[in-house]
Amino acid sequence: MSPRVIAFRSAFLLSFSVVLLLAGCVSTPPYVYHYIPGRTARIDSGYAVAPHTAPLLVKEAIDAGNELVGKPYRYGGGHQNFYDSAYDCSGAVSFVLHSIGRMDTPTPSHELRNYAQGGPGKWITVYASQGHAFVVIAGLRFDTGYGSGEHGPQWLTRSRRADRFVMRHPVGL
Repeated sequence: MSPRVIAFRSAFLLSFSVVLLLAGCVSTPPYVYHYIPGRTARIDSGYAVAPHTAPLLVKEAIDAGNELVGKPYRYGGGHQNFYDSAYDCSGAVSFVLHSIGRMDTPTPSHELRNYAQGGPGKWITVYASQGHAFVVIAGLRFDTGYGSGEHGPQWLTRSRRADRFVMRHPVGL
């Protein structure tokens, strides 16, 4: 092999390695709850209370999440129909988005990775990965996971890692 071919291959491998390294550094920041009066929802007896300054759709999304609090977890729950007796993670997220007119059919986690617009929203952010999804509404996390696995949809302030998740949001929210 000529020195020129060896140099080209070496440069290519080095460039490719740098790209892979940098791609590994890009990740979704963790979800961390920070209460900001008038801007952030809070939890009262397990139910979310919307900030008074929130737009109507945000308040309706919180009300929809509150409807599911206390429902049990069931894999596939909320996927045959938005209205179910139990919900999984993406079924709960789909229910909330449907309740504000932002989703027509229940959607599994891996498909939520392509939902609406990319990046965090001003009021609502969907976090989606290949196998899990949750939504943050007015700063408060609505999730079925990252706990004991015994609970269905619930409001949480506990921080959670979000690497391997993408952030998406409804248009305008």
